[in-house]
Amino acid sequence: MSAPDSKAASTDEALLRREIRERVSRLVRSRLQQEAVAFLPGSSPIPYAGRVYDEAEVIAAVEASLDFWLTLGPYGDAFTELLAKRVGVRYAILTNSGSSANLLAVAALTSPKLARPLRPGDEVITLAAGFPTTVNPLVHYGLIPVFVDVLPRTYGADPDVVREAIGPRTRAIMMAHTLGNPFELDAIQELCRRHELYLIEDNCDALGSRYRGRWTGTFGDLATQSFYPPHHITMGEGGAVLTSSGKLKMLVESFRDWGRDCWCAPGKANTCGKRFDWQLGDLPKGYDHKYIYSHRGYNLKPTDLQAAIGLAQLGKLDQFVAARRRHWQVLHDACAPLEEFLELAEPTPHSEPSWFGFALVVKEGAPFTREALVRRLEARQIQTRMLFGGNLLKQPAYRDVPHRIVGELRQTDRVLEQGCWVGVYPGLSAAQLQYLADALVEETRRLAMNGVASREAL
Repeated sequence: MSAPDSKAASTDEALLRREIRERVSRLVRSRLQQEAVAFLPGSSPIPYAGRVYDEAEVIAAVEASLDFWLTLGPYGDAFTELLAKRVGVRYAILTNSGSSANLLAVAALTSPKLARPLRPGDEVITLAAGFPTTVNPLVHYGLIPVFVDVLPRTYGADPDVVREAIGPRTRAIMMAHTLGNPFELDAIQELCRRHELYLIEDNCDALGSRYRGRWTGTFGDLATQSFYPPHHITMGEGGAVLTSSGKLKMLVESFRDWGRDCWCAPGKANTCGKRFDWQLGDLPKGYDHKYIYSHRGYNLKPTDLQAAIGLAQLGKLDQFVAARRRHWQVLHDACAPLEEFLELAEPTPHSEPSWFGFALVVKEGAPFTREALVRRLEARQIQTRMLFGGNLLKQPAYRDVPHRIVGELRQTDRVLEQGCWVGVYPGLSAAQLQYLADALVEETRRLAMNGVASREAL
């Protein structure tokens, strides 16, 4: 039997792939047209977030599945290279979630390969108001979280309180840019330099935010991203660790890839040129470097299919960020006359947030509560969200966690008891956004009038 004509086979595959792309494109366009039903105020839901996509993402996923590269591969390489370039760091390391990215960032700083590794009992300053997985890795590695309050309106840490929180065991600061609003990076960076502290930016809610013209995620020793569907771009489940340190890149990859010492990419071998010449630990000299483990690691990699989706999304990041800023401003302008009752979020000085949501706190003395406002909005099919865990120390999971508190957590408790937020994601139509803005104004005024009337009746 003669060998098949490889050129003909290649041509056939190219034609089939083109046909598949065309059919997938038609299918997705048809589906999106069917889903784009007329908005019915009060009946159609207004989600706080969601995936925003077109045929490009689905075609990318199909193309990757046709290649059948089941682990990270060419799309992963392309995505990490472009992501790092866009953000302004040397390296991006993909992982399976933003929570895993936080875990890997902390894990990397515990490596004995560092001159100053984090050790159990060391303290890390963080926010009491936030998402649990900013704090969980600290607890996991026996570190002591030192909780500080957030500032009103910006939801970042007060640098003066952070300065007060630094003690003899403080080794790092790990904080999120809450809802996309950068914390005061000038002051926090200076404290880190002066006291030789590591800085981890939880940038999961803030891709595209800028501080003094520079993207967040570039200020810390490490930064983290999430690509879960509600976030600024999505690859389904997914995340990344960002760094400009070659040393930290290798450590993050080691913890992500089972803890192995070898830095070869999947399917590669002998990148170091001495695969069978190493002698580490108590292993015999020449033990295969691909099976030497310097850390107690995990397997936290995503797939190439996910990376293909992320790559398509990354090309839309600028328009997504612009839409988020535009939507936030519409809601802020609409609610500005309600400052008697509502404390509205504001950008941190010198920042351009890539907003994750529109936050507000019902003021003390207002004749209604956060709960009343949330119930009214939800009744009008508007999704609302709390500021994640509120005060994490009041969550059941943290009841017995060793920790330290510096200052009062007054604003954190205000957020817990009277704060909420609504969505500004790019998928909101003009009609949905206007309905949302009108509902915030109408329900606040209605509750205020009813509350005042009730007080007068007493």
